[in-house]
Amino acid sequence: MSSNLVIVYHRQPYEEVEVDGRIEYRENKSPNGIVPTLKSFFGRFEKGAWVAWKQAEDPAHPDFERVIEIDDQYGKYTVSRLPLTAEQITSFYHVSSKEAFWPILHGFKERYNYDPVDWPTFREVNWAFAEAAAAEAADGAVVWIHDYNLWLVPGYLRKLRPDVKISFFHHTPFPGADMFNVLPWRSEILESLLACDVVGFHIPRYVNNFVSAARSLLEVDTKTREKVKPELASQTSALSEQSVPTQITFDGRTINLQASPVGVDVDYIEQLVAREETAAKVKQIKQELGDAQLILSVGRTDYTKGGIEQLHSYERLLETRPDLRGKLRLMHVSVAANSNMVAYEEIQSELEHIAGRINGRFGSLDWQPLALLSRAVPFEQLVAYYRAADVAWITPLADGMNLVCKEYGAARADGDGVLVLSEFAGAAVELYSAVITNPFSHKSMDSAISLALEMPEQERRERMKLMREIIRKQDVRFWAEDQMQAFDSADLPKTMIVPAA
Repeated sequence: MSSNLVIVYHRQPYEEVEVDGRIEYRENKSPNGIVPTLKSFFGRFEKGAWVAWKQAEDPAHPDFERVIEIDDQYGKYTVSRLPLTAEQITSFYHVSSKEAFWPILHGFKERYNYDPVDWPTFREVNWAFAEAAAAEAADGAVVWIHDYNLWLVPGYLRKLRPDVKISFFHHTPFPGADMFNVLPWRSEILESLLACDVVGFHIPRYVNNFVSAARSLLEVDTKTREKVKPELASQTSALSEQSVPTQITFDGRTINLQASPVGVDVDYIEQLVAREETAAKVKQIKQELGDAQLILSVGRTDYTKGGIEQLHSYERLLETRPDLRGKLRLMHVSVAANSNMVAYEEIQSELEHIAGRINGRFGSLDWQPLALLSRAVPFEQLVAYYRAADVAWITPLADGMNLVCKEYGAARADGDGVLVLSEFAGAAVELYSAVITNPFSHKSMDSAISLALEMPEQERRERMKLMREIIRKQDVRFWAEDQMQAFDSADLPKTMIVPAA
């Protein structure tokens, strides 16, 4: 039976675990809830399918299972797995997506590397995804495609299956025309995205940037423009917008545009916080800290995350405020994004160098000012650190959304704690009660962390209350409902969609 909903995403919706020589497919415990939330849509359609890649030594090997059946708490659905060689994955994902697209999407033109891009391979892989989606989709089905490494899938799919409804969600920032048009393949990418019925982004700024890029190259007209929803209209962020196009036209077609910030699974995080094991871990952390304040920073080892700038700020703080020495502890978690890329190895090396210098300059036998962790912390433990941290210091130079800051707010069921947040994170548009800072400014960064550390309890609680209300309202389920409304606005066949419970 063909599927009424086909989700196209590079990640498989489960974890493969080998047990006694046999492969078991286990529930993906993604802490931010994106994969489980996507799978939750299957319950609203008659039949669902997922399209992802899987590395294969020999894609033509007859024993490779291209389609498997999954039966879990979300129901029964199929997973079409595209066999890609290690060389294809390196070319398509690590080189084209990460070395060429990623820096442009985040505004780092100086890190853009055009020369090694193998555009024919990128096209080939995207065509394979489109073919798999076309084969799975029922007549008039919804095909929901995710993220920039699948930019060309909508255009190919529209040619293969003009009957289906195509939605695309962009999980990274989308830059303005001047930056996006650095890509030589700009027209091909934009024409593909304009083959969609719905194109979604986290915040209105990215919608406006997308329309700006499209209009710079193609005959695109704005059909409707609306005021930004109050929840996204804060003027405290560099990414704020006051109006946003909601429909555009191109080549005789209407494209619906959606600004939907991805949230976190607040219920799940609060359940973890309420566990006895979590309370015991929080107590242990605080006993080890004594009277010292804990600053927590969590992110990937990536030049977009601002880790180096943050450590420099911490060093200046300890240098100019001798009274804080021995009274602070920074736990800086920076997990390698991709160990095979030189750019990330350089960032990691620099972080280690600065961390060593800070501990060497200011540390003593009984006090280490900074703990640098380069391995992922299990989410159950991380929640305890969220709960114990006096300050969460999240200051990326550019970030499509950033869910760590929302996880921190969700974990603070006690109503205390301060979030210092970069105004260049998409989440800053929502979380206006955070201490908003500019990571490109020494003065802004230094004053923000000082303000957070010295903030009176009443102000901390007032800010946290407002933040938690927004995080609770615009959680991952809110995002799911917003996406469903976008499907509705694209005039999808109502017989396919099961009403929400």
